[in-house]
Amino acid sequence: MSTDPIIKRFRTVAIAEGWSFLLLLFVAMPLKYIFDAPLAVKIVGWAHGVLFIGYWVLAVPLFTKLKWDLERIIGLGLASLLPFGTFVMERKWLR
Repeated sequence: MSTDPIIKRFRTVAIAEGWSFLLLLFVAMPLKYIFDAPLAVKIVGWAHGVLFIGYWVLAVPLFTKLKWDLERIIGLGLASLLPFGTFVMERKWLR
């Protein structure tokens, strides 16, 4: 199995996860707290949760098959928790 599909799949999910996080923080949460529309957080939060889990499931082959080091594992972890983090990580390690 070539490593290109592993990175491509992870990169796609990482970007989607990053966008879902930004939508959750900057669209859904203001809708909930300013306009009393909690459904936005429920829907976007659920989608973000699924993408976050997918992010980590798809990260495992990067550590095992590609033998990424501890620095990158920590970097991926931080990237998934910080706004815009997945975009920075994608440019630094996946292009």
